[in-house]
Amino acid sequence: MNSRRRAAPTTVARDSNRLLDLLNALGSTTFRQLLWQKSASLDLTYAQSQVLFYVGDHPGCHMGDVAKAFAVTLPAVTHIVDRLAQKAFVTRAEDPTDRRVSLLELTRKGASVARELQAVRMRGLSRVVARMSGEDRQMVIQGLETLVDAALMKPRRRATP
Repeated sequence: MNSRRRAAPTTVARDSNRLLDLLNALGSTTFRQLLWQKSASLDLTYAQSQVLFYVGDHPGCHMGDVAKAFAVTLPAVTHIVDRLAQKAFVTRAEDPTDRRVSLLELTRKGASVARELQAVRMRGLSRVVARMSGEDRQMVIQGLETLVDAALMKPRRRATP
């Protein structure tokens, strides 16, 4: 049983609105813009860069895994992977256990680009985080972990009277 009380709907709406405003503000900060600029210079869309990171973190993943991770359709992922393959950033291999499935891997070039983009992300975020106290950093981390945990929870079914 969850010991936390549910907040009043107006409080939840107000807090949700504030959180959305803060996340949007964070998304438009300098470190995010640096990543977009670097991606653009490599002729990569934001979605392509995210798939590149995912495949780098999950070598040998299936296209369906990528679709699930980003909550998009398989055709959408196929389109992104096609573009990444054309740029020689990823390869597709046939799954020996299921010929209908493609296994994705980064090429050397793709791994190099992913490392470069990750370095840009880390430099930018490190500059921002360095302006915070250690206590504030821990509070943000804990809050974001709580938010992610809540997002990953399955909604409870309401009992029917």
